[in-house]
Amino acid sequence: MKLSETKQDFVLHFGEMGSRWGINRTVGQIYAVLYLSDEPLNAEQLTEALGVSRSNVSMGLKELQAWRLVKSQHLPGDRRDYFSTPDDVLEIALTLVEERRKRELDPTLTLLRDTLMKSPGDASDEHAHQRMQDMCDLMEQVSRWSHDLQRLSPDNLRRLLQLGSAVPTLLDLKDKLTPVKRQQTKR
Repeated sequence: MKLSETKQDFVLHFGEMGSRWGINRTVGQIYAVLYLSDEPLNAEQLTEALGVSRSNVSMGLKELQAWRLVKSQHLPGDRRDYFSTPDDVLEIALTLVEERRKRELDPTLTLLRDTLMKSPGDASDEHAHQRMQDMCDLMEQVSRWSHDLQRLSPDNLRRLLQLGSAVPTLLDLKDKLTPVKRQQTKR
């Protein structure tokens, strides 16, 4: 399996970015090859495309399955496992948001909540306690927001994303309209 120059550039870049996202380079490259492929691929095809060891590909596929970013399937008459990514890039993004929340945000929130249950010992602890409370409040908002995003229909989520830079304008408009509503309810 030979990758075109365009695909090769994407795969190499995705490997580099993978190391910045907390996964190893090969896992990022495996994902990129699967994402670009128009048909499911088996481990041997991935090994050939990337020029890495079969065991490296197997470990990478297990990691991607743990992240729920690839799915395994069987093709009729073939005993090998074939792998593919979801077709919808929005589904991929939502899966990443959910998995990162579970792996990074939730454990930190648990620690912060447990720590905040203890009373501060002295003045310096009170300052630290307040700082942790501020962080906990923000992280809880982000967690709720993440849950809310997961519940949106794909169409509504796309519409929200298309709003883009219009969101601050809408918030400003809401702030301007809020005093008008208060005045109307006083009458």
